[in-house]
Amino acid sequence: MGKRVMESISECLIQCTREQKNIVTRTAVKAAMTSISSFVYVLLFLELLAGSTCVVHGLQSHPRNTLKDYASAAEFEASDGPKLLGNKKLPWKTLEYLDLRSNLLQGPVPAPSSNMRVFLISNNKFIGEIPRLICNTSTIEILDLSNNSLSGTIPECIGNFSKSLRVLDLRKNRFHGTIPETFPKGNNLTTLNFNGNELVGSVPRSLLNCANLQVLDLGNNKMKDTFPHWLGTLRELQVLILRSNKFYGHLRDYEADYYFSKLRILDLSNNNFTGSLPAMFFKNMKAMTDIGEAADENKSKYMGETYYEDSVTLIIKRQEVKLMKILTIFTTIDLSKNSFHGEIPELMGKLHSLRLLNLSQNILSGNIPSSLGDLTDLESLDLSSNLLDGVIPRELTRLTFLAVLNLSQNKLEGRIPEGNQFATFSSDSYGGNLGLCGFPLSKNCSNDEPPQSSSVLEDDSESEIGFGWKVVLMGYVCGTVFGMILGNILLSTGNPQWIMGIVDGKNHRKVRRQNKKLEGRRN
Repeated sequence: MGKRVMESISECLIQCTREQKNIVTRTAVKAAMTSISSFVYVLLFLELLAGSTCVVHGLQSHPRNTLKDYASAAEFEASDGPKLLGNKKLPWKTLEYLDLRSNLLQGPVPAPSSNMRVFLISNNKFIGEIPRLICNTSTIEILDLSNNSLSGTIPECIGNFSKSLRVLDLRKNRFHGTIPETFPKGNNLTTLNFNGNELVGSVPRSLLNCANLQVLDLGNNKMKDTFPHWLGTLRELQVLILRSNKFYGHLRDYEADYYFSKLRILDLSNNNFTGSLPAMFFKNMKAMTDIGEAADENKSKYMGETYYEDSVTLIIKRQEVKLMKILTIFTTIDLSKNSFHGEIPELMGKLHSLRLLNLSQNILSGNIPSSLGDLTDLESLDLSSNLLDGVIPRELTRLTFLAVLNLSQNKLEGRIPEGNQFATFSSDSYGGNLGLCGFPLSKNCSNDEPPQSSSVLEDDSESEIGFGWKVVLMGYVCGTVFGMILGNILLSTGNPQWIMGIVDGKNHRKVRRQNKKLEGRRN
């Protein structure tokens, strides 16, 4: 078959180079496509066509355009049978893998072939509803329709049309209605992502049948329900995102120690939850307490499948940041923008592997627990806009990976601790606390006795190992999460000078300024 296919491709390209002024007709394209039964050869044909100087007659194409432009050239006329894109069914009955992600394709979603296993059409401009013919496909393992303009309701068959289905990603479309209650026992789902639609109603109880579920993302919808505590019985669940919905009610303590024991990412922000923060709820999260060898074993692993990788969007400094991959050591709790009240549980200090903690914009009161100083991997701490009082625990200076601190808009008082990462935070971290004093605020403390402080960076000299030393400093200042984000920026821009200016200049100026203030006080 390979020889015959290559002959068809060659004939199409040869016709282009004859006395046709580098123009290939749609008929020739169609002829070549008709002879191709494997999508591997389809991609090869389109890439060869894109790499040539040929322009498809009747299309506004440029010789250097790539697959996204030439895919439309592979459409069949309606009278000749089904189209490649934008019709009821794909023309290849034996097609198993289809990857058209991140193009400019538009029109209705084509129904997968009966043998399809991987169907990836995310980041395009498809419109309309999910074709009901998809219910006749029983072999699909990964179905990714995310980031399009699809609408309508989610078909009732979506949970049980394929016993092989592991990944279902429908995020960032315009689906409305409820999530179907049709997830059967014995299904193999590991990822369910409905984020960014217009879904209403409650979380379907049939999700209890998804024993292998690892990622459940229902964020940014209009769902209204109490907290689905029963999800805690799903022993493989690692990511639970309910952000920006209308969930309400209390969180509860759980006696069973396996509830949410593998949970590593919990985002309940921007809902209507109330009540206190139950200590046992957090005590059960063993995946956030495990440190040492168990964490080291997973250090280089990402969540996802061979053809699909899970991603997550976080709120850092009140800005959305999308992590395209999820490291298995990444952990975060975001309970911001709710109405939780009472004190922060001391037991939260047991979550030694936690990297981001956001409890801002609630009604929390009492002191900041000194046990938070035991969260030695913590990189972002936001407790702003609450009713917290007392002093800032000196134990927080032990958080040497802390890159973001926001304690503003509370009722804190006393001297701001000095040393380590606290030398790098600006006055914005403490705004609205009229009782606070000391660096970096302009308000001096009445007590002239210098506070005890942790050691700070004092080496201003240039290192002989150059950039390697700066990367170490970036790790010290930013930690894993921010290191990954900055690393991506450095790799994509190819010019690290601007960020090095921040590392060398801004942070060191703050450290030197603090040292000068300390020297002035001692003199």
